Order: sequence, then structure tokens, then C-alpha cells
Amino acid sequence: MSPIRKIIPLISLLLSVVFMVSCKNEADKTGDIGFKLPEQGQSFSLGEEIKVQLDVPAGTQITGVNYLLDGEPAGTGNNAGEFVLKTADLTLGYKLITAVIEKGTEKDTVTINIVLKSNIKPLNFSYKVLQAYPHDTTSYTQGLEYHDGKFLESTGEYGQSTLRWVDLHTGKALQKIVIDPKYFAEGSSLVGDKIVMLTWKENVGFIYDAKSLKELGTFPYQNSREGWGLTFDGKRLMKSDGSNRIYFLNKDNYKEEGAIEVYDNNGQIDQLNELEYIDGKIYANIYQTDKIAVINPLNGVVEQYIDLTGLLPEKDKFDNTDVLNGIAWDAAGRRLFVTGKKYDKLFHIALVPEK
Repeated sequence: MSPIRKIIPLISLLLSVVFMVSCKNEADKTGDIGFKLPEQGQSFSLGEEIKVQLDVPAGTQITGVNYLLDGEPAGTGNNAGEFVLKTADLTLGYKLITAVIEKGTEKDTVTINIVLKSNIKPLNFSYKVLQAYPHDTTSYTQGLEYHDGKFLESTGEYGQSTLRWVDLHTGKALQKIVIDPKYFAEGSSLVGDKIVMLTWKENVGFIYDAKSLKELGTFPYQNSREGWGLTFDGKRLMKSDGSNRIYFLNKDNYKEEGAIEVYDNNGQIDQLNELEYIDGKIYANIYQTDKIAVINPLNGVVEQYIDLTGLLPEKDKFDNTDVLNGIAWDAAGRRLFVTGKKYDKLFHIALVPEK
């Protein structure tokens, strides 16, 4: 390397340092207030206390500071702006901290982002097959629930999407409707005497009469970008959209009323797909994997992983057999069922803790 090529990066570095110092000096001269703590984008573990402190230029007098977290009041700071943010009861993901600073009769507002991550290492489970049942190999399974001895199943693909009630022992449809070919059906869930069903990219959900499967109405999506999985906890619907978010929908008007972001101890978990609510937890297929994540709906923490590798033997796979998808829970019989897209079997399994 020539001496000139060595000098050029050094000059660039020196210019950058001069520029940053100059910018800081300008900020000091104008009396700009920023955050001293935490750093922009800094990560913290759920439950960790976060020290928040403002960087106040010399000669600037502040008379009070009100802090907001994601737009909601979080507390007040003293004249130096110091404040401790407690995170034990928060949800995971990106959080916006806002400081509303009073300087006599004037007010300034500054913001900063942090990330809350899980501090729990998930427990790992494998499985034992207790019984296998027939499953229709034309069913590109998107939604699966168990109710009163039969399955509610929604199946996808353009031109092949259906909504059906399915017999447990034969795998045959007891009732079925074909969805308009312009829609790609996704997750579905029983809410009272109605069935709510999502579509993939069409930005619309459908409502059906649970007995007749007659269409009753539709509803638009809001912040969630697509429709993937859907489940009902008895009070609200929970919806996935292929990201690491799970949205909470009002059971009566289907509007979004909040969301959680899902993380394990290593980071965010994307591609959350078919959902099932079981004993206070959300079970979610992770698309294109053989894993199910067990999620705390209060904060988004992945508490367990279920590895279903090898569930469908290679000898039973066909050219069109697709990925694992479909979780159903028999609450009365305490039975857990799983299947996949175009699997020829549906399985009743027991979970086995891994040592």
C-alpha cells in the first residue's frame, strides 16, 4: 500500500472527529438538550431498571421534566432530568422514551429509542405421538381448532381456499365452503356463534355463521400488514402477520387494540404463523420450521420451544407435502393436535421435556 493511500483514511478520520466535535459545540452553544443515558437503540433485558438522564448544556436551567413511554406518562425527573424506568411489567420490543422539558415558560421535547429483550432462556420440548388420524392431502392448512369433537379448518392457496368442519376420525369434511378465488384464506377462529377468518394479502377478514358457514360480513385490517394466524382467548382475538408481532383484536368489531412483539433470549422471532391459545399461553408455528414457540401474551417472551422434527415420516411425504402448520387444543380432553400443509395425517401428541 502506498504512503498516500495510508494517509487518506487518517485524514478522513480526523475530519470526522472535527465534524462531530464541531456539531457538539454548536449544540452546546444553542442550548440543545439531549439524552445522556440511555444510548440510542441500546438493548436492555426485561425487568432491568433503566437509568434515564438528560445531557443539559452549561447555563441551561430546567424547572421540570415529564417522561413518557410510548406516549404514556412514565414519571418525572428532577432538575437534572434523572429518572429510573422500571421494566418488569412492560412488553418486549422497541420503546420510545420522550422527555418533555420545562424551562420556565418554555417547553422542549426530546426522544430516544431503546429495545427490551427477553431475559429467559426457553425450555425445550420434544414430543411423543399418541395417535395419528387421517388428514386431507388437498388441505393447505392455515387455521385449525378443535370444537365439540370436530375440527374447524381453513385452507389456503388462490383458487383452492376453503373453510370447513372436519371429522376427527376420517379427516373428511362434514361441511365446506369454497372461498372466492381472488382470496387466499388464512387463519380462522370460532368466536361464539361466528367464525372469523383471515385472508393473506387482501387486507380483509371475513365473518361467517358457525353452523351454516354463511358469510355475514367483512372487516379491514389496520396496522397489521397481512393475515396469517388467528386464535381466541375468550376475550379477544390474537392475530399474526408473519412478523414478530401478535396483534390483539376486539372480538366484536375486530379493531386492533394493542400488540406484543415476540422475543427469545437471542432476539426477535419472526414468521409467526398459525396460533392456538392454550392454558394462558400462545402456541405459534414458526413458518418453514418444525418448531412451535410458546409465548407469554402479557409481554411477548418465548417461554418454551417444541421441536416437532420428524413428525411426518419421510415415507409418508408426497411431492406436494408442505411445511408444519396447524395446532389445535381439546380443552375438555386435554389433547394437543398438530398437522401440516397437505399432510396425510393429523397427530395427537404429548410433550416430552428435553434434558
